[in-house]
Amino acid sequence: MISIRNIVKQYASHRALDNVSMEIETGKVFGLLGPNGAGKTSLIRIINQITGPDSGEVLFNGEKLNQSHIERIGYLPEERGLYKKMEIGEQIMYLAQLKGLSKAEARKRIKYWFEKLEIQEWWNKKVEDLSKGMQQKVQFVATVLHEPELLILDEPFTGFDPVNAEIIKNEILELNKKGATIIFSTHRMESVEELCDSIALLNLSHKILEGKVKNIRNNYRNGTYVLEYEGAAVKLGANAPFSVLSETNNEDHNQLLLRLNTGTRINDVLQYMLPLASINRLEEKVPTMNEIFIQTVRK
Repeated sequence: MISIRNIVKQYASHRALDNVSMEIETGKVFGLLGPNGAGKTSLIRIINQITGPDSGEVLFNGEKLNQSHIERIGYLPEERGLYKKMEIGEQIMYLAQLKGLSKAEARKRIKYWFEKLEIQEWWNKKVEDLSKGMQQKVQFVATVLHEPELLILDEPFTGFDPVNAEIIKNEILELNKKGATIIFSTHRMESVEELCDSIALLNLSHKILEGKVKNIRNNYRNGTYVLEYEGAAVKLGANAPFSVLSETNNEDHNQLLLRLNTGTRINDVLQYMLPLASINRLEEKVPTMNEIFIQTVRK
């Protein structure tokens, strides 16, 4: 859906984006990641046509990005943009009509979403009377009301308690299932693993990693395993088919973080340990996206 080609964006002496390219597939959830100041917000603003690139281009379904695409995009910014003195119903109606909906259609869709999120009684409340999480629900409705083809969600779970975060997460997945392409920017790496098909990682204005989440995690596998067993700590011999990276000993169980020796298989670990201990768990420790994020940015 979105092709980002050789984008450069300069602000005075600061280069926010330096020759950044990436492809965002139709119907997928794409994670746009990076530490603070990496260039994520600058790129999001360019896709939303809030600002323009100094060079390079963005294509929307093969067409050069233009004003006609704005109504096909829904944008939930990290810094929320609701008018605090306006009543909720009036404000959502106004924003929906800015996105091209008729008054009648806007009212119908608002009623649907307010009932779905159980916020019907908020219609005459002012934004300033709502908690941060409640305001976030209203902003989410304003973002999705016009049924955009592309949703750009910048830290969508900020301000939510776990229950409401789960509700919004399920709504995001449902919108994706119905065909919406989603750009998802967050610092919560557990959400990336749960929601995203692919990611791009920016750092210091450059793209430093891109690909499918599953493939990236597989590429960072390093042959480490977690082994947990019951009883007293086992004294390992020199012929152990693995090296121990760390060990935790408790009264009721012990845990080893181990790395296989060259040419060793996981079955060799089991054959060695089964005569010595009662094994509860043996599984590969595939690096999390949080670990990959830290490792790649530091490198």
